[in-house]
Amino acid sequence: MNQTIKSTTAVALALGILCGPAWADMEAAKEFLDAEIKDMSALTRADQEAEMQWFIDAAEPFKGMAIKVVSETITTHEYESQVLAPAFEAITGIKVTHDLIGEGDVVEKLQTQMQSGENIYDAYVNDSDLIGTHWRYQQVRNLTDFMANEGADVTNPGLDLDDFIGLQFTTAPDGKLYQLPDQQFANLYWFRNDWFTDPEIMAEFKEKYGYDLGVPVNWSAYEDIAEFFTGREIDGVEVYGSMDYGKKDPSLGWRYTDAWMSMAGMGDKGEPNGLPVDEWGIRVNENSQPVGACMARGGAANSPAAVYAVEKAVEWLNKYSPPSAMGMTFSEAGPVPGQGNIAQQMFMYTTFVAPLVDSPAVMNEDGTPKWRLAPSPHGVYWEEGMKVGYQDVGSWTLMKSTPEDRAKAAWLYAQFVTSKTVDVKKSHVGLTFIRESSIQHESFTERAPKLGGLVEFYRSPDRVRWSPTGTNVPDYPKLAQLWWQNIGDAMSGAKTAQEALDSLCSDMERVMERLERAGIQGDLGPVMNEEKDAAEWLAMEGAPKPAIEMEREEPQTVAYDDLVASWQ
Repeated sequence: MNQTIKSTTAVALALGILCGPAWADMEAAKEFLDAEIKDMSALTRADQEAEMQWFIDAAEPFKGMAIKVVSETITTHEYESQVLAPAFEAITGIKVTHDLIGEGDVVEKLQTQMQSGENIYDAYVNDSDLIGTHWRYQQVRNLTDFMANEGADVTNPGLDLDDFIGLQFTTAPDGKLYQLPDQQFANLYWFRNDWFTDPEIMAEFKEKYGYDLGVPVNWSAYEDIAEFFTGREIDGVEVYGSMDYGKKDPSLGWRYTDAWMSMAGMGDKGEPNGLPVDEWGIRVNENSQPVGACMARGGAANSPAAVYAVEKAVEWLNKYSPPSAMGMTFSEAGPVPGQGNIAQQMFMYTTFVAPLVDSPAVMNEDGTPKWRLAPSPHGVYWEEGMKVGYQDVGSWTLMKSTPEDRAKAAWLYAQFVTSKTVDVKKSHVGLTFIRESSIQHESFTERAPKLGGLVEFYRSPDRVRWSPTGTNVPDYPKLAQLWWQNIGDAMSGAKTAQEALDSLCSDMERVMERLERAGIQGDLGPVMNEEKDAAEWLAMEGAPKPAIEMEREEPQTVAYDDLVASWQ
């Protein structure tokens, strides 16, 4: 990952586009295309130049302007900040400072701008998880209307919205597009295929557990595999059967809201998100108004399925992960499987595939991986038709508090870094696909054997079943911080899982009650249910679901090759 960015930054320096006056002409565009893009594009060279000419012409009124945008720190955004932003300046004359900060910090800056009206950034790449927030507060420009009206003169005729694969996640119930996807990645099961297909290891597993070692379909099988590998020595390395993280940090909350709870089976059936109860345990009424999170109001955040989800996570972290994992955050834990001592991971964000492919410990000499990616197994409360996993869609968002000229300039940059000209190359660097044309590009057909199933997954019809947080969540910034604080208490042992989740759902309901009293979300905001005995809700169909007496079901695995064949 770092090598790719260093080399492309060197290209930018060679072009002279990281310093000195902006050229803002077609010569700069051609040199950028020659040095950086080459044949890594969904467009022909002639169409690339035509698209660059459009950017030059559309940017003319904003030439010399300096704007600021922000995103979280992942490989894709490092490439944008270090390579594409300087190229954009050279081509258009608009100087972009593209800040890279932690995801929690991005949400905090966004929240501050929402509350103060001060223009901190001219555009944000923030998760589509905030779609319910943006739709209800109406503090961001809805892009559907923006592109048709005041932003029409700066909207690329070649943008081709139909080519984006994640627009259903950035479109609100009112049918309007509020965010433009910039990068997209799923959480998938990761495992050491070389170990799983070793005849001696396979025979030993079959002898011990009575079924074949393979991709686990359910949590019982995952648990057996974790137990089997933990403490084993392979190639002189002590192996751990699972990898996770547990530090009391904002990223701990994502671990659960990013579909761990729905994978356990906490919510209702429905895709892309469970209805009326979603993967946060929040229930909405027929008008999409939140009505509760605790079982007493029909929510599921403290239900038996939620308790099971947290208890299993804590148990597996303590039993089967490296001791240091308990003190790790999302970003610290992500690269650990690349060190070569992890057998499997239930929940790997595929944004970490980029650094994985640079790790000799988990790659063969011919550039093929020793590992594979597959759908994550599901818990005992899960039923067919429920959400199966999470997909992050980091998306460009324009606040209404940003002056129009600055918003227009930022919109040009957002379109540049997501354009068909650059997206194939950007996708190779970060492996965070947003366009169908990039996924289907012949260069990814060639590279697919070296990416462990990632390309096959994104080309499969299954990919739409992985989805971000939906619209049940009325205020993502306020509610998200409650998750890591309360789950952290369960992780540390300060509270039982039930106690932590009782506290969590109560805290969420207090926020929603305040929103209801304030009325600031109008007819879209919470209208809380009256409390009643949780047993009444548990007796009804759907979530919240009553406890299952035997939470360990019959283990089930599937051969990886059979799984991939089912995607074809």
